[in-house]
Amino acid sequence: MKTLKRFALGLGMAATLGCTTASAASVYEPSAEIKQAQKEFSDARFGIFIHWGIYSMFGQGEWYLSYGLNADEYAKAASGFYPALFDAQEWVSAIKDSGAKYITFTSRHHDSFSMWDTDQSDFNIVDATPWKRDVIGELAEACQDQGVKLHLYYSHLDWSRPEYPLGRTGRNTGRDSTKVNWNTYYNFMNSQLTELLTKYGPIGAIWFDGWWDHDNDSVPFDWQLDEQYALIHKLQPSCLVGNNHHQTPFAGEDIQIFERDLPGENTAGLSGQAVSKLPLETCQTMNGMWGYKIADQNYKSTEELIRYIVKTAGMGANLLLNIGPQPNGQLPAAALDRLKGIGKWMKANGETIYGTEAGDFPAQAWGTSTRKGNKLYVHVLSADSGDIHLPMDRKVKSAKAFEGGAPVKFTRHKKEGGVTLHLDAVPETTDYIIELTTE
Repeated sequence: MKTLKRFALGLGMAATLGCTTASAASVYEPSAEIKQAQKEFSDARFGIFIHWGIYSMFGQGEWYLSYGLNADEYAKAASGFYPALFDAQEWVSAIKDSGAKYITFTSRHHDSFSMWDTDQSDFNIVDATPWKRDVIGELAEACQDQGVKLHLYYSHLDWSRPEYPLGRTGRNTGRDSTKVNWNTYYNFMNSQLTELLTKYGPIGAIWFDGWWDHDNDSVPFDWQLDEQYALIHKLQPSCLVGNNHHQTPFAGEDIQIFERDLPGENTAGLSGQAVSKLPLETCQTMNGMWGYKIADQNYKSTEELIRYIVKTAGMGANLLLNIGPQPNGQLPAAALDRLKGIGKWMKANGETIYGTEAGDFPAQAWGTSTRKGNKLYVHVLSADSGDIHLPMDRKVKSAKAFEGGAPVKFTRHKKEGGVTLHLDAVPETTDYIIELTTE
């Protein structure tokens, strides 16, 4: 493997910063580097989430350990984990061809298994498996080769390590509660984060999960996030921090995450928080699970996924679309098929998605819109008639079909407000796009 770019800050200095116990001030002003990274993140609009670990061997999803299994017995699966068909370059190539601009990979999930050659635990892809290859190292190299940003998911909670204070999940995995030691666990996390941010080149974001494990505590649990976020920003000044805590963003966070819902919606019961002014991202599954589940072949159609990308962009947000790789190291055939279909559409229509802002009005029954400069892209996802009303105030100078450029008639309503597009017929397509030039 080629030597990846390393960062100068040593592990010792970083670990010392991570060991701080006093909470830092909760006032946070993003640096110039973070502001630039936030803009690049928002411009991307589409990324791929990858949930992969030894849980894939059981084919029951990423929460399998929490279903009453003993952590020590579960850990024995590592000795049989040998994903012989894994090829990081093939993964990244398929993802890049889909039009996705970044990958968010699970470096360490709730089961505590680390997908890189960490010095902080033997329970990792190199030391605990006969395969002995550093997945994150190979992915980092492939991402750098192909110009795709790499983000890393990292779990705050742990169902295996006894030092982690027991939360509301994974309570029956056989951990010794007499060995709980938050300071030890906190230092372990920060040492691992230091490795991830000093050994593998530029990391676009650290994507935390698990805060909600202590959301029912009688006394609020102090995760010491201020110091941890400061550590990340110190190690890599352009690395964004996000936390899937289902709360209004905390100080030190650079993006806001929504799970299984568009910003402002809460159909899944996980996203009732207010929508902030930070760059937004919603994560969603291709089928029903995050990690590989052999029985879950209920994949959303390519058309449905494309429309979800469009709806997300129409709200000024990114879509992080998940894939759960198989235990042999391959991306499922159904996922590859969806990636290929999305890529074909994005190649033709990505101009209306990448680098756009939310449209001039909320989503309508017929669809949504995105804006880039003086161009408003009207995405008609469904329509019962040939007339589409746009509740907008800006003056429209011209309107044409995005594909082909045929002119579209429109009427501006001075008294009532808004604009009506007169469509002879809405073609049967995934997304009929009309390009408006406005004042």
